[in-house]
Amino acid sequence: MITAEKIEPPRQVEIMASVEAAQSASIAAKLSGNIMELPVNLGSKVSSGDILVVISADEIKAKLSQARAQLEQSKRNLARERSLLKKNAATSESVKTLEETSRIAQAAFNEAQTMLDYATIRAPFDGVITSKPANVGDLATPGRTLLTLENESSLQVITDVPEALVLDLAIGDILPVKIDAANLEISGTINEIAPRADPTSRTAPVKLQIPSSPDIRSGQFARVSLPARKGTAIMVPKSAVQSFGQLERVFVELDGRVRLQLVKTGQVVDDLIEILSGVSAGDRVVVSDTRELVDGRRVTVN
Repeated sequence: MITAEKIEPPRQVEIMASVEAAQSASIAAKLSGNIMELPVNLGSKVSSGDILVVISADEIKAKLSQARAQLEQSKRNLARERSLLKKNAATSESVKTLEETSRIAQAAFNEAQTMLDYATIRAPFDGVITSKPANVGDLATPGRTLLTLENESSLQVITDVPEALVLDLAIGDILPVKIDAANLEISGTINEIAPRADPTSRTAPVKLQIPSSPDIRSGQFARVSLPARKGTAIMVPKSAVQSFGQLERVFVELDGRVRLQLVKTGQVVDDLIEILSGVSAGDRVVVSDTRELVDGRRVTVN
């Protein structure tokens, strides 16, 4: 038998979260054209600079050839005019004009070259292909996602924390994270906290960095444990509480007799269970052999 008293139990609140790659990129085209080459598949591991997509660019190649010819012609004209200027057969103004023409031709060539470079899309970092909605022959248009690339070596957990709890968090805090699919319980370090709460859900996004593991993959469900607001509660051993259908009850000693008392329970912490109602601080609660007791039976307290 114990005397019920109020204590300050460690409180935790679990909220839903998801695992995501800390470094992720949606690969899209910057120009329109049919996909000629797509040398990667779902799950393909690529290195930075590897070719991911090649888009047809015949029109751009033609413009590049035209820009190259105009640039070479402007350079020849400029060289000839400078030679004539040395012989006083040309004016400095005509040389200046041809210099400007040459610079314009160079800019046009650089632009065409850049556009042609856009036709070959390369991996911006090391990673793995996690989405591939495009196929060879499809029309690539600016903004349309062709592939998704994720860095599997850097993972994070993203969760929406209620506004009442986010104020208790800080960058660098370490929180327990459970990933059921991988059967893992790990620690996550907070590296980002949104400064603004969503006015609809009254939550703020929080990101936690987690260690990488072969069993952890982007998109998995996770649960994050947060410290709740502190407060006192009446806690008794779990053995003191009996379930009776939909009801829960305990036996309380009063004047040498046990009295059956219906209770409402709360959270469980180790071997203790919170009593929300039915027992007050100072009540003497029976914690053993409760199934042998009957309401009103006289007992001897040792």
